[in-house]
Amino acid sequence: MSRDSARTPAAAEPGVLVHTRADRELATAHWLLSAHPEPSRARAEWSQHGGMVLLPLGTLFSAVRIPERLVHAVADSEDPAAVDAFLAEALHGGPVICDPRGRRYYALVPASTAARWRQPEAECLGRETYLGVPRLDAVELSPQAWASYWSVPMPSPAELCSPEAVAQLVVLGSFRTAEEGPE
Repeated sequence: MSRDSARTPAAAEPGVLVHTRADRELATAHWLLSAHPEPSRARAEWSQHGGMVLLPLGTLFSAVRIPERLVHAVADSEDPAAVDAFLAEALHGGPVICDPRGRRYYALVPASTAARWRQPEAECLGRETYLGVPRLDAVELSPQAWASYWSVPMPSPAELCSPEAVAQLVVLGSFRTAEEGPE
């Protein structure tokens, strides 16, 4: 290694932009909140209402509401950290919100998914519905608050789950819960 290379930090490839995590989170927050008719009001609600804001679905994104029992059956675990890690891998890093009170997971998918969704075990929520979206820094279950959190954080603006991957997860979860029999 030459003395010059030891002092000079490695440069990114020409034409490749490197964004910090803070930059991506700011851009992601801006993108999510732009779904709200008044994005600045939505940002204030995130701060004032326990870190949650209701966002309309069906314009920028939709959400597949998956019962917890299906997710746990596929993940073969009820441990929140293990389930979160499983979902990150199974859905290729696509964003998922966990609602521990409602015992549901919400996989964020492209807005057009609601019109063609055909999995009766999990409903795809689109136009004329709202989703409680936690702040981007809510990334793990808080045993004290038991509030919604990002089971799989949104990696960047508009990076959503593949509807096909979500459908496969739902089908497998339905199959496994059917094998187990009634609760």
